[in-house]
Amino acid sequence: QLQASGGGLVQPGGSLRLSCAASGSIFSTDYMGWYRQAPGKQRELVAAITGGGRINYVDSVKGRFTIFRDNAKNTMYLQMNTLTPEDTAVYYCKMRRYGGVTDYWGQGTQVTVSS
Repeated sequence: QLQASGGGLVQPGGSLRLSCAASGSIFSTDYMGWYRQAPGKQRELVAAITGGGRINYVDSVKGRFTIFRDNAKNTMYLQMNTLTPEDTAVYYCKMRRYGGVTDYWGQGTQVTVSS
């Protein structure tokens, strides 16, 4: 089970840090990612850490967002800086165990960027 938190209302140019806490242990071999879905749009990958440790970002957030995780705290984070209105969406976290076929999703946290 994943619990996403940290969303909220922020002005353009502001920052937020999202957290995704797992109810069980997470391991470096697990795939973990952040996705978002804006109104009227499909859910898209924002950032992910693969089981091999590779980090991927969608082009629109490169240089502004940072994904990282703390395995000791069973938590993944998304540091979001220089937010723009285009970042407004519900953000979801996802995890897939190494060798597994099941995707586990968090419940989503709303991020609204507006003045």
